[in-house]
Amino acid sequence: MQALRTPDERFAALPGYPWAPNYTEHAGLRVHYLDEGSADAPATVLCLHGNPAWSYLHRHMLPVFLGAGLRVVAPDLIGFGRSDKPVDDGVHTFNFHRQMLLDFVQALDLNKILLVCQDWGGLLGLTLPMALPGRFTRLLVMNTTLATGELSDGFRQWRDYSNSQPDLSVGKLFKRGKPAMSAAESAAYDAPFPDAAFKAALRAFPNIVPDGADAPGAVISREAATFWREQWAGDSFMAIGLADPVLGGPVMHKLHREIRGCPAPLEVPEAGHFVQEWGGPIAQAALKHFRLGEHA
Repeated sequence: MQALRTPDERFAALPGYPWAPNYTEHAGLRVHYLDEGSADAPATVLCLHGNPAWSYLHRHMLPVFLGAGLRVVAPDLIGFGRSDKPVDDGVHTFNFHRQMLLDFVQALDLNKILLVCQDWGGLLGLTLPMALPGRFTRLLVMNTTLATGELSDGFRQWRDYSNSQPDLSVGKLFKRGKPAMSAAESAAYDAPFPDAAFKAALRAFPNIVPDGADAPGAVISREAATFWREQWAGDSFMAIGLADPVLGGPVMHKLHREIRGCPAPLEVPEAGHFVQEWGGPIAQAALKHFRLGEHA
């Protein structure tokens, strides 16, 4: 499998991101992840990003979780961040990336997991607990959905836009969603992608969201919906970025009804799609709800 690897120097001195890289492999590809805190912590926070983000997206939440004495593990999906980037768009499938995450959790033998997910982190991540019984105990879910094969008009518009941008300007996309973001932070989102050849995953992901009841990933996502509705026995917390035109209030309130025992969501009016950019207070509110760390 032909793949590119972003030069390490592009990740030097990124603002708000002081953590050391760790690496494992999947299908012969290098997978980058952060792993901070003690393995004996009362919970392991598994932070899953989406498209076109990477673990940099969690930089406002990690200090809160670590300050509460938790372990934090944050992988970069293949094709993103410091992970290897296959050049063939066709490598990227729902099942390929889901299997990577299943293997990752088992390879690191993660337990007592607090799943933190948004965007594709949820499309994929919300299908994991039913497949790995006993490992997941808590959920913090932000603007995402279960990919059951039904697409909104808003998503179709995003997919059309993405398909018109083979060399998507990632930093500009993030800054448009949060104008207060500094130029250096915006550049950090561009760091993994020196040119369009590194962006196969960005091009592929909008087109592998299950479109139709029998599309790859749709059946497993419907099974996951049943799991969350009928079998989930853990504790949950939801935060909604209301300024998200695609996966905002209406989509998230629908998801809320699917998660057994989930309390009323925390609504963040100023937060857009990439909710983790407003993540510090959200992480604090979630820890208070879960009674973890200093809030116990």
